[in-house]
Amino acid sequence: MGYMILAASPKSSGTNLLPILIIVVLFGVLYMTMIRPQRNRQRQAQQMQSTVVPGQRIRTTAGIYGTVVSIEDPDVVVEVAPGVNIRMLRRAVMDVVQDGGVNGVGPAQKPPGDEREPRAGDWNPQDRNI
Repeated sequence: MGYMILAASPKSSGTNLLPILIIVVLFGVLYMTMIRPQRNRQRQAQQMQSTVVPGQRIRTTAGIYGTVVSIEDPDVVVEVAPGVNIRMLRRAVMDVVQDGGVNGVGPAQKPPGDEREPRAGDWNPQDRNI
């Protein structure tokens, strides 16, 4: 009877590698979805910041639009209004924007060919009856 108990409960002395494999796979997925794309964005931002030249229109990390006036070693002098210059770190440059770009830079302009006069049936926000 004692022999049956020993034969019925075999014990494996090997280690189970499944938990370690799961952790390695999860780390790989985390690296591919979060860490690697963030490093690529940082690399692109550093490259863009190092290639900024005077005369370019930029947007800062604080949301200020301006034109680069001069570049000094770690700093950039930006003209935000006529005659108003600010000095900021080069790292504060978020991106280079085009004049009158899609990002809302520059004055609002009508698209070309939309110079018609308003007609009697056109909606005007001042005509509301409240």
